[in-house]
Amino acid sequence: MGRIAAAVTLVAGLAAGISPALANDAVKLGALRFTSHAPSFVAFERGYFAEEGIDVTFEFFQAAQPMAVAIASGDVDFGLTAISGGLINLAEKGAIKVVGGALQEEPGIDGQMILASKAAYDAGLTTPAELKGRSFGITQTGSSFHYMAHKIADKEGFARSEITLRPLQKVGAVIGALKSGQIDSWAIVPHIAKAISAGPEIEAIGMVADYIPDYQVTTVFTSTANTVDNPELVKRFLRAFAKGAADFNAALVDKTAGEEEADAMIELLHKYVYADRPLEKAAPSIRNGAMRINEGARLNVTSVKDQLDWFKSEKLVADTITLEMLVDDRFVETQ
Repeated sequence: MGRIAAAVTLVAGLAAGISPALANDAVKLGALRFTSHAPSFVAFERGYFAEEGIDVTFEFFQAAQPMAVAIASGDVDFGLTAISGGLINLAEKGAIKVVGGALQEEPGIDGQMILASKAAYDAGLTTPAELKGRSFGITQTGSSFHYMAHKIADKEGFARSEITLRPLQKVGAVIGALKSGQIDSWAIVPHIAKAISAGPEIEAIGMVADYIPDYQVTTVFTSTANTVDNPELVKRFLRAFAKGAADFNAALVDKTAGEEEADAMIELLHKYVYADRPLEKAAPSIRNGAMRINEGARLNVTSVKDQLDWFKSEKLVADTITLEMLVDDRFVETQ
């Protein structure tokens, strides 16, 4: 069909009330294979992204900071993970914005656990108060693990420098070092913490929530370009994400959806979390590791500001960066 004939056909179709199909927006979503990323997996599997006209492809990462770099470069469109120094520095350059909240510590809900190697535990590291003079595993300088270690030191009343930080780049490497006693301690989300502390090499010694109340553990972020040039895409993404969060909370956190729905949720998440294990072995860790995902992707800006202030205090980001540079609060409810 020639161009003139095609144009005539299109005009005739529009006149008859027939609109040409609009393609969905293709979105690359950065994620970790954690239960805490469940809303993204649920929204994808149950068609909530598709309902909002979004075709999602997942890009999986081993740590938070590389995801932030991928957002800034345009290799990934949305990310879900903890605030890192890399993310804040990119926000200062105008490349990234936090647009919503995800995982948050909540009283009464099992959260991130503080762990000790068996060797360190036997040598007296039985509570977080004994972390003075001990080593603590982190993925990278400026990671959430770094922040948690220092907040523990602050509350226990000893200098931050008296915890020796061991950057090991990947979560798997930290787990291996803790099991073998190469590091003394670590803190991690419950679906990992409960599983590894059930074995003989690792002991649970405390809860992060006792040191950082209402901690906004993970956030949703995107490029500043998306917030400026395509805010409707950001809104649609967050609506779909929030639906996934609501399903997850009802099934595994509030447990109001019934046992059949809980089993279905675990089976869905098993495609992404502990996928290398049989379902019957993965299910307890997925079920027991459920933490609250904020309703409606609500963002705790008080917690985000505390994290930003900590990064400044450690000279990991510039003193001049403001909360407004980091957060675009137009898209979700804040607190």
